[in-house]
Amino acid sequence: MDLRQLAVAVAVAEEGGFTAAAQRLRTVQSTVSTVVRALERDLGTPLFHRTTHRVVLTPAGEAFVPAARAALEAAERARAAVSPLGGCVRVGMCPGLLADLHRLLAKLRHAHPGLGVEVRQLPPGDAGCAVAESTVDLLLTALPGPLGTTPAGEPAGSGSHRAFPGPLGKVADATAGASPPAHGSATSGEPTPAVSDTPGAAPAGRRGAGLVTTALPAEELVLATAPGGARSAPSDLSGLTLVGFPPGWAIREAVDRAFPGRRPTLEVDDLAAAARIVQAGLAACVLPASVVTRFPELTVRRFDRPPPWQLAAVHRSPEDAVVGAVLGQLG
Repeated sequence: MDLRQLAVAVAVAEEGGFTAAAQRLRTVQSTVSTVVRALERDLGTPLFHRTTHRVVLTPAGEAFVPAARAALEAAERARAAVSPLGGCVRVGMCPGLLADLHRLLAKLRHAHPGLGVEVRQLPPGDAGCAVAESTVDLLLTALPGPLGTTPAGEPAGSGSHRAFPGPLGKVADATAGASPPAHGSATSGEPTPAVSDTPGAAPAGRRGAGLVTTALPAEELVLATAPGGARSAPSDLSGLTLVGFPPGWAIREAVDRAFPGRRPTLEVDDLAAAARIVQAGLAACVLPASVVTRFPELTVRRFDRPPPWQLAAVHRSPEDAVVGAVLGQLG
């Protein structure tokens, strides 16, 4: 039994299901199921009753989960006691990027009570330069696809710097003159460094400083509709009334790339407002799968060829302790 198994079991209990727990942990449902089965074998008893509609705790699970939660909290306190982290970390993000920002902030406060966190929403035109110019320590943004491919779908490499549209385009400009980066891909639950630092680069905080793009676990865009109905999404959305978000929102840019030429009929600047419109049956909405799980009253409809939703963190290299603390909670 290890801390990761405890964390997975607690997530399943708190989220009420394996899929929702996977979204929270930014991994896949099969991994969550495998971890829980291994834990149950180790304990010699099932922790969850599994049905087609829901997951509930067994009596053993009712006893186990509070103890597991306490063990995780004790581990975090022990870690903080050995290496307490202070100071402040400045996190920049594009509007509408995280539906569960409160969870990230709560986890950081619990794990590092002495660490202050400043969160700033950045206009798309300013986001890429913010890290290079030391306006923020860490930028959370969305990429146009998995880090292992170029925009044309061919393998990255051959000495060429990948040009990221939107906010990351300015990051690429800020690293001009540095050696070509080596790209990685997010294939596990761990953040993946994608751009390594460059020997001889300008000091951090100036243009030309070495930057790192760390890919977070990828997921997919889905179609959220009113309760009930089919579970598959049409490939052509032209017949649907859509609620969407303003230009500059990360979700808006991802949807525009996946469905070029399609624009929302209704436009709001609040995820909860969009969910209420969808719940009322007034429109559908294309959202990241992890966002829809925050609104369980909606129906999730998946595309046959799911458009990607790839988040990444951009920071200076080498990362400092406060940036590492944020990355640790994002993974």
